[in-house]
Amino acid sequence: MLTVILLYVALGLIAGVLAGLLGIGGGLVIVPMLVFALTWQKVPHEFIMHLALGTSMASIIFTSVSSFWAHHKRGAVRWVIVQRIVPGILLGTFLGTCVAARLSTNFLKGFFVIFLYYVAVQMLTDRKPKPSREIPGNLGMIGVGSVIGAVSSLVGIGGGTLSVPFMMWCNVPVHVAIGTSAAIGFPIAIAGTAGFIYNGLQSVGLPGYPPYSLGYVYLPALAGIVVTSVLTAPLGVRLAHSLPVPKLKRVFAILLLVVATRMLISLL
Repeated sequence: MLTVILLYVALGLIAGVLAGLLGIGGGLVIVPMLVFALTWQKVPHEFIMHLALGTSMASIIFTSVSSFWAHHKRGAVRWVIVQRIVPGILLGTFLGTCVAARLSTNFLKGFFVIFLYYVAVQMLTDRKPKPSREIPGNLGMIGVGSVIGAVSSLVGIGGGTLSVPFMMWCNVPVHVAIGTSAAIGFPIAIAGTAGFIYNGLQSVGLPGYPPYSLGYVYLPALAGIVVTSVLTAPLGVRLAHSLPVPKLKRVFAILLLVVATRMLISLL
């Protein structure tokens, strides 16, 4: 168990930096690492992706707070956007967890692999949406929030890979988009965690259900990740305001391609 905890502590170090640096909430790293770790722990296959997604969502509650507060102190969070998108975020994320709970681990893993390839290609090509419009009205923001929340729940992320491009498309400066995305990640994580706990509790009592879990949240992993990620998220924010983020994103994209391919091989 000590080795497992140390693994999750190291994962938290990485996730915290990425949350602040790239505005991605760390989920793109946390989920595959949890999949590999839970597989190594011989957790029943049918629970692995659900536990990885639920635990990732729970960890983002803590990393997003640390990250968005650091961005807020730099004036990089546009709270009016957060306020208008939250209703859709809460609805879409919770409903997304209900859908995810009824899908197989293999389907969720395949969906996650496709999403990783999509994010990696987007980063490598450095495609930026043309700032061709303004933030939509309340109804439009609810619709956008529902989509971002639903997809985020299926891949266990804080929504940054979707919300940042959307805000840039709406003429929001990139650093503000990243900071606002970190704030949006908090309601996504709250609704996602609640959904995965609720749906996971329906599975308690099945043969081989892993101990130390609350629904689909694996508590030892959550503890190890949170302890360090909260401390390193502000470091990521400082790096985001001083380092060439586009170059770092390309390096990270290559890592995502490797991870996605490794997961695809295990799936096949």
